[in-house]
Amino acid sequence: MVHVREVVRLRLQGKGLRTIAGLTGLDRKTVRRYLKQAEAQGLLLQAAVQAVVSDAEVELDDAKVGAVIAGVNPAPGRPKGETWAECEKRREFISRHLEKKVRLTKIRKLIRRQNGPDIPYATLHRYAVEELGFGSQRVTVRVKDCDPGQELQVDFGRMGLLPDPESGRRRVCWALIFTAVFSRHLYVHLTFDQSLPTVIAGFERAWDFFGGVFAVSIPDNLKAVVTKADPIKPVINEVFLEYAQSRDFVVDTTRVRSPKDKPRVENIVPFVREDLFGGEEFRDIHEAQERADAWCRTDAGLRVHRTTQRRPIEVFEAEERPLLKPAPVLPFDIPLYAEAKVAPDHHIQVAKALYSLPTRYIRETVKVRADQQLVRIYFRGQIIKTHPRMPPGGRSTDPTDYPAERSAYAMRDVDYLKRQAAAFGVSIGTYAERLLDSELPWTRMRQVYKLLGLIKTYGEARVNEACERALGFDVVDVYRLDRVLKQAVANPEEAPAKNVIQLPLRFARPVADFTVRRRRNEEGNDNE
Repeated sequence: MVHVREVVRLRLQGKGLRTIAGLTGLDRKTVRRYLKQAEAQGLLLQAAVQAVVSDAEVELDDAKVGAVIAGVNPAPGRPKGETWAECEKRREFISRHLEKKVRLTKIRKLIRRQNGPDIPYATLHRYAVEELGFGSQRVTVRVKDCDPGQELQVDFGRMGLLPDPESGRRRVCWALIFTAVFSRHLYVHLTFDQSLPTVIAGFERAWDFFGGVFAVSIPDNLKAVVTKADPIKPVINEVFLEYAQSRDFVVDTTRVRSPKDKPRVENIVPFVREDLFGGEEFRDIHEAQERADAWCRTDAGLRVHRTTQRRPIEVFEAEERPLLKPAPVLPFDIPLYAEAKVAPDHHIQVAKALYSLPTRYIRETVKVRADQQLVRIYFRGQIIKTHPRMPPGGRSTDPTDYPAERSAYAMRDVDYLKRQAAAFGVSIGTYAERLLDSELPWTRMRQVYKLLGLIKTYGEARVNEACERALGFDVVDVYRLDRVLKQAVANPEEAPAKNVIQLPLRFARPVADFTVRRRRNEEGNDNE
């Protein structure tokens, strides 16, 4: 454009063709073509008005000079014929099938099937490329960076093999990379797995490294973070969502197979792999992590970023760190979320431990949240029970969860049985205490249940009276008590009178046994 403007300007000053070519260094034929096109565009003044040169020079703007260049050098490309026009008529048809991933050869057949022209493949391909963007990369835009302290992009990258001190063998090492979008400052957390505790541990170390918490975290669709991926409403893992709430940051996941949603950290992965791990021999992952911590502050932090042309750590310290939320002080207690079905024995199993629930929840499915201290049980969004966290194999049972008539047996509550027996009478209560008077009282609980059963069969008054008599004879045997009650029911007229001291039952004999029998000679003498 500078050369063409100079050619036109010299011509307006009255210079000849040979002089212009000598002053500009262009070929005379080239100068002639430019001047011819400038004259066609009306830039050259007529001989009658060529004296006013200054005004003409003012009119030599970029648009007019560009028109001269376009006239001399038309747009490249082959001329478009009738088949191109046929493609233009079917633009919507071709575009629709290209969106459905239909091959151009198939589209050509479909056009012929509709009694259309036999469009050469070369023309169809050229039309699809030039007009519909076929076979070329999509046009992209550079997304504006966020404000300082707002976004932190997170991604896993495979680094290589490292010795594992626990297993003694070489394992694949992964780097959980955190990149601040505004400053490009980064942190690397090394691990052998991608589990949820590992991800949370990486976030905790990142907050400690940055000295604060960013407002938004943009992770990839990690299985530990995202339960169900969705561009609009992804389902976040409940534990990680609770962790984000406790640290007060928002989780904004990317779309599936869309690395451009987190380009700042995506471009950092090969840089970390090559600059941190390339050519290095680490003794174990602990040594590699120490090297990574120092590398993030020196090599990566002090480099001049090719996009921002600034040192990331300097930008971060000056503009981002003061805007971060306070870093956490206490470690996060990672909870366990689970669903469990209440068994007929009133218990659910969580992490190999048992926890009781009331009878009305039997065979229902409940939601459980267990941390290091408490186990919270929810049903339809409402908390219904809390238990202390038990180790594997342990059991936490609330006696009130059982039915009242079964609670004492299940919990081996001998005191409850004593209170229940005493409620029917003093003698019955005393008899129950005598039955349970043993070093292993729960081994005699069935005898007390038998005693309570006698009350249902014979009545409270009769059993209380029988217990009083049995205690008087020091007979503590529920089966003998049962026989006495049966005899009393079968022979009510022979029932002993009250306030009569009875011999112990084991010495009791029929009356006939005490009849005096004399000898016959004595009987004969008597007759005499």
